[in-house]
Amino acid sequence: MSSNQTAAGGRPLPLEGIRVIDLSHVYNGPYATFLMAMAGADVIKVEPLQGEHLRSRGDLGGAALPYAMLNSNKKAVTLNLKTGKGRALLLEMVARADVLVENFAPGVMDRLGLGADALLQRNPRLIYGSSSGYGKTGPYRDYPAMDLVMQAMTGVIDATGFPDQPPVKAGAAICDFMAGIHLYAAIATALYERERTGAGRVVEVSMQEATYASLASNLGMLYLRGDEAPARTGNRHGGLGISPYNVYAAQDGYVVLNSPGDHHFRAILDVLGRPDLKTDPRFLTRTTRVQNFEAVDELIETWTRTLPKDEIARRMLAAKVPCAPVRRLAQVMNDENMHARGTLQWVDHPELGRVVLQNSPLIFEGSERQALEPSLPLGASNREVFGDWLGHSAQELEQLQANEVIGPSR
Repeated sequence: MSSNQTAAGGRPLPLEGIRVIDLSHVYNGPYATFLMAMAGADVIKVEPLQGEHLRSRGDLGGAALPYAMLNSNKKAVTLNLKTGKGRALLLEMVARADVLVENFAPGVMDRLGLGADALLQRNPRLIYGSSSGYGKTGPYRDYPAMDLVMQAMTGVIDATGFPDQPPVKAGAAICDFMAGIHLYAAIATALYERERTGAGRVVEVSMQEATYASLASNLGMLYLRGDEAPARTGNRHGGLGISPYNVYAAQDGYVVLNSPGDHHFRAILDVLGRPDLKTDPRFLTRTTRVQNFEAVDELIETWTRTLPKDEIARRMLAAKVPCAPVRRLAQVMNDENMHARGTLQWVDHPELGRVVLQNSPLIFEGSERQALEPSLPLGASNREVFGDWLGHSAQELEQLQANEVIGPSR
């Protein structure tokens, strides 16, 4: 049934031959299974008859594009798991699958009679991947969790913003995607183990735990300074351990500039035309620059305000100084580097028209990347999966549809 093709003239992709049942919705689970699909797995996206949450948010929140971004190269089926026959169909699929992924609240699958124990009893080789906000155990187990809530609980919001202003959330849905990346890693690790032992396993990732390590700089400052550590450092380094490290105004916008080493700062002074300051005791070392970060920032921004942001970046990069213009999303969507590498591609989507979609950031050298196949309409693969793969007749499929076990094939 697989539509994935071995890369012409190259090695097979690492997950070719692996079949994944994807019950997940919105961001974290679908991103994990997207990575699997682009690594060669045959992913079957199972949605309720009305579609997963992200489809229904497309009319007001622009979620149609995120749905397309996270569900390329997946088959699309509908299945009503609240019916006995729907659950039986899922068990038929599980018996032939390698991986099942879900990100429901803890306990939902058990209440349906489809918990990990039941599914592993049906298929002892199954890798059961689960993601939730706080995990399946612990005092927060039953708390509802979305990315905004998780940013608050993980300290991301408290660490973001300026010290004299209220905290703000990160613009990106970092907790969702952190969890998705870790979930992919856990499943891939369990598949590796299964190759050696033949046994399946349950793997679990919580959004809270997946995000914690990203606050390493902030946690380091808390460890060093205790109650004196500022909660927020604006655009400066989260641990206030590097200077310059900030966002600086330009003629036409902003640039970011980072000087992790002393040689970087000496190069900055050359670009600024101020080599005379290389012996200034305020700027000699990273430590002295951190102690005088306001003077450092004033020196740099006095210069950056006189030039366009792209010209600033050009001069700094020529001197091997980490620097970039602050770009708008429309510019990022058309980034020449990611388009040249094939990570971003223009795709003619049957529902959305011509849009930019991302390929996987995971590169497997020696194998060509999967060609992007646009996300499918709700239930588009019902006949292929339930009929061709599971072997149910056209008459049975019509009856299943009439009984609202599956939806129409579109």
